[in-house]
Order: sequence, then structure tokens, then C-alpha cells
Amino acid sequence: MTKHITSEKEHPINKDFLKNIDKLTMSLDSEGLKTLGNYLIQKGLSSSSSKSSEAGLTILYGSQTGNSRSIAEELFEIAKTENINSSLISMGKIKEKSFKSLKNLLVIVSTQGEGDPPDDALNLVDYLNSNKAPKLNEMNFGVLALGDSSYEFYCKTGKDFDNRLEELGAKRVLDRVDLDVDFDEDAEIWMKNAVAIMKPLVPETSTVDIVYELPPVSKIKKYTRKKPLKTKILTNQKITGRFSEKNIRHIEIDLEESGLIYSPGDSLGVWFTNNIELVDLILDSLKINSDEIIQINDEPVTIKDALIENFELTQLHPDFVKDYAELTNQKDLLEISANKKNLQSFINDRQIIDVIKDYPSKLSAKKFSKLLRKITPRLYSIASSQSEVDDEVHLTVSVVEYDAFGFTHEGGASGYLNHLNPGSDVKVYVESSDHFRLPDDTKKPIIMIGPGTGIAPFRAFLQERSSNEASGKNWLFFGNPYFSEDFLYQTEWQDFQNEGLLNKIDLAFSRDQDKKIYVQHRIIEKSKTLWEWILDDAHIYVCGDEKRMAKDVNQALIEVISKEGKMTEEKAIKYLDDLRRAGRYQKDVY
Repeated sequence: MTKHITSEKEHPINKDFLKNIDKLTMSLDSEGLKTLGNYLIQKGLSSSSSKSSEAGLTILYGSQTGNSRSIAEELFEIAKTENINSSLISMGKIKEKSFKSLKNLLVIVSTQGEGDPPDDALNLVDYLNSNKAPKLNEMNFGVLALGDSSYEFYCKTGKDFDNRLEELGAKRVLDRVDLDVDFDEDAEIWMKNAVAIMKPLVPETSTVDIVYELPPVSKIKKYTRKKPLKTKILTNQKITGRFSEKNIRHIEIDLEESGLIYSPGDSLGVWFTNNIELVDLILDSLKINSDEIIQINDEPVTIKDALIENFELTQLHPDFVKDYAELTNQKDLLEISANKKNLQSFINDRQIIDVIKDYPSKLSAKKFSKLLRKITPRLYSIASSQSEVDDEVHLTVSVVEYDAFGFTHEGGASGYLNHLNPGSDVKVYVESSDHFRLPDDTKKPIIMIGPGTGIAPFRAFLQERSSNEASGKNWLFFGNPYFSEDFLYQTEWQDFQNEGLLNKIDLAFSRDQDKKIYVQHRIIEKSKTLWEWILDDAHIYVCGDEKRMAKDVNQALIEVISKEGKMTEEKAIKYLDDLRRAGRYQKDVY
């Protein structure tokens, strides 16, 4: 790699600047410093585009929760070790002019919700589907699609990219691969194949001319999804009332001496183990000996230990139902599996144990394990700002627990966290978000809409704005069933109000009156003021349930814009979509 040496006269660096650099790098270990150093060199090399970079390998990612970005970063590192002239860039950063000049492209992109692209891919998707889309006859490409097979439009965005690039004349040199939530092993295989196929197509060069965006500091550190931080629970406290229908917990986790850094809007990935009682019930129902041996990564493991540590047992997905029905020849279950709508309805309120108990059979440990997906970590919106809590990270967790089909069910991760006491071990990592960020301008007003545990990131937002002495106005919409039992962090919001930081708060406690009231109703009630804030360049944030709340809030915002902006519904929808593309309407939904 060639180095660019810049004179002090060209870019003067004063003592104050160097002091700031020292502060920034104090938390970095040797690995982090090396990565940062490489980044700075690479930044200099990539400050202007070149023909060699266009002819090189471009790794382009679109990511909502961080999984696509993580794979792209890993692929980029592999390409570097193979001395492949490479670039790494987000779909949100790629310029139209640059895209049509690319010669060798690997796309890694996720799908969210009902087949929607991630936020950073929206403009590129529009461009490629417009009459401005370029001819790509000189491009070689391959696509890796990420998704969740529990959703109807599984990997739709990746499929659309794959088809559209071919329509525009690009040559597919690598078949598209669709990956489910347990993607790690298959992603490794795809990356090796991709590098092997692309390497002969990339011209050899004496320099590695790359475009590499600085990853979050947490990414520079050694803790990732694959290598999480093992640390301790500091606090695990129920914050709903004695008579609440919900068990919502405030959890504090120790980060001391880890060097793990996060920002408001980030998520915490939590690895969990399955409940032993649930494992025993499954084994007993299938008449499987708990000591029966299976292979995990070519290592012998008892089926009981494997079910505790390695496999997803609480989230039912369509493939399990189909495969279990075929394997056990369950006629009724086969009929359910054959109808997509009926199958989706069937899995919505069931776990794996419910299928096994309702459609009993006897299976070997090996056959049963083949039906299961690998366990994957759960992401929780971080409920704290490091400027306030320092070497801690806080979560707000709603424990999934309900009675159905004759016994009590728990969520996998939430049930696991529910039973952890202070001092218990927990494995975590930070998943950075580029799509749920406070505005850079601290004078900008923000509108936060977060019913239930959707309030979590907004606690972090206000802690951060308080620490930064931000002058921008802040408005919170919060809802839950009962004021007396479910007003999460009530005293903290009151303190923020008394401090003058929280300018407006609107509450919707749905069951405190005969007619249920939700946050979307409050939004419509405050229509005039909300529109004034929007015209004043406010940023809108929504966090919480995707399937119901987020859709209702979205519709309420459309109604507000239509009414107060005197627009048709069609124009209001476009207006809100434009806010989203401009980063002024951001959602963290699940």
C-alpha cells in the first residue's frame, strides 16, 4: 500500500486537535489503534475516486439492524487479506454517478417489515427503478440477501436487487443466496465463494485503493456478535406496578474496563440460553433420551445441552411446521402447512412445544435437531447514554410470559433475562444503528413516539441532550395500559420537565377509561402543534411494535400532514416519505 505524506502547511494540525485525538484513542487497544491507523491511511487514499477503484471490487451494503453491515465488513477484511483492490460502502453513501461506473459488485442487503428495503437503501432503490437507471453491461455482480422466513416477503429486497441488476444488463457471476436469521455459517460459505469468483475479475494493482467508512468505535473493539463481551448484571428491577398486566424490567449491565462504546439509538445484542424446564418438556414429549449424542460443529454434545445452548426453541417459524409435519406424517398439520395464510395464523400464537404437544410423535435426537434453527441473539434498544451512566448500559425489557395450551410460556431472551440476578453472567455486544440517531444540530426539535418499552431509546436521547446542554425542544408521546401501574420511568420524565429539557409530554393510558386511547389518538389531537413542529424542522422518532403501533402512528402522521398541510392523502404520504429519506422520520420497530 502506498502512503500519502501531507505537509503541515497543507493541513495544519494544532496542539488542541492532537489533545482531542489523544482523548479519542485512550479507550482503544492495540488492535483498535491499528484499525484506526489503517482507516486514516485509507481515507487519504480514497479521498478521490479513481479508475482502479471502479474496476476493483465494490462491496455495497444496505442494513437496518446491522447484520448486513457486519457481513460486509467481514467480507471486506477477507478481500484485503487476498490483496483484492476493494471498496466498502453503504447504499446510503453511494453516488449515482459512481454506481454506473462499477465493474465488480457484491451486494449485501436485508429486508425489513413487509418486504421493505432498509432505510439506507431507499434512494438507491428509487434510482435503479427510475428512468434514470443506467445500463450496466460492463458490471459483474452477486447478491447476498438477508431476511426472516417467518415473514411473507422473505428476502424481497435482495431478490429485487438481483433481478434489477440483471435487467439493467449486469452479468450475474455468483448465484443469489437467501439467508435466514441464523445466517452465520452460510454467510461464511458465501463470502469464500464470492472472493474466489471475484478475485480473477479484479485487475491486479500495486495499491489497495479503498473507500472505507470509519466503523463505530464499538466495531473497532473486539466484541461482536460472534465474539460477545462476557460481563455481569448490575441491576434487574421490575418497574411496572404490583398489579400490572406486564412484567417490564430495568436492567443495568456492567461495561467497566471493556472499552465498549455505544451511542443513543444503538441496540444491545444479548445471547441467551433456553429454559431447562422447557427443554425437559420437549425431550419428554418426543420421548428422546436427554443423554443422546448429536454433533454440533463436529463436536459430540448431548441433545439436552444442545437444546439449552444452541437451538431456537421459542420462536416458531414456517419451515419447522412444514418439516415436522412431513417427518411425522401429521395429516392435519400438512393441510395447515399447505396454505400460507393458515400457516402464518397458526404460528403467530404458538411455540415449538405447542406443535409437539398437539401433534405428538417419537423422534430421534438427530432428526429433531435437524428441524431447528440455530439460536440467535436478541437486539434491545439501549435505554441509556454513556455521557450519563459511564461504564454501564441499560435496557428496558418486557418479559414475554403467558398461559396457553395448558401451561405457561416465556420468551427466549426476555425469559432468560427475567431470571438473572445481580452478579449473573451475560454475553452482550453493541449493534450500531445508522438509522436512529439524534440530529447533529442540537438546536433541532425532536418528537419521540414510544409506547411501552418503545420508550427505551428516548430515555437515552434525553440523557444525551441533557449532557450536551442541547437547546432543541423535546416532545414525548408515551402510552401503556394504566397510569398507576405502567408509567415507566415516571419520576425521570418529571425531572426532565422540571429541568426544562422535556418541553411537552402527551400520555395515552389505554385502559384508564372506557374508550381505549393510544398514542396515535394523541397525535391527531395535537395535530396543529405537531405540524408547527414539523415545519420548524423537527425530527420524528418512533420506537416499538411494528405490526400494529408503528402502522397506526404512521397513518396518524399522514392524517396530521394532510389536514394541517392542506394536502391530499397521496401528497401527505409522499411528504412523510420525503421526511424519512431526509432522515427526519426514523423508526426503530420490531
